Amino acid sequence: MPEKRMLIVDADVVRKIDENRGDMSVSDFITFLIDSQLKEGANAQSNDHVTKEEFRQFEEGIRELLRNFLEFFLSYGLELGKQQTDKELDKLSQKLRALGISTRGKSH
Repeated sequence: MPEKRMLIVDADVVRKIDENRGDMSVSDFITFLIDSQLKEGANAQSNDHVTKEEFRQFEEGIRELLRNFLEFFLSYGLELGKQQTDKELDKLSQKLRALGISTRGKSH
């Protein structure tokens, strides 16, 4: 049986513990919180994850890259004199719209 000690904390802290511990004992809840915090601290040091904002920026960059890629091949085909059918142009425009980027986006 583990040795027991008394911990003196502010009344507000006791109230927060009681409001959030559910069926856990006070001791189990505090142990859970400490363990969770220590694991989170160790995970933060390894930095194996990205934030939502970093992922959104990455996604935006990939969409821009794909849009530029499609626009390049569309204009390259037209410059070589290859006549694109309206159907092919519509397909490329739909692909650009599917990426969430207007075909009228940036002008070169």
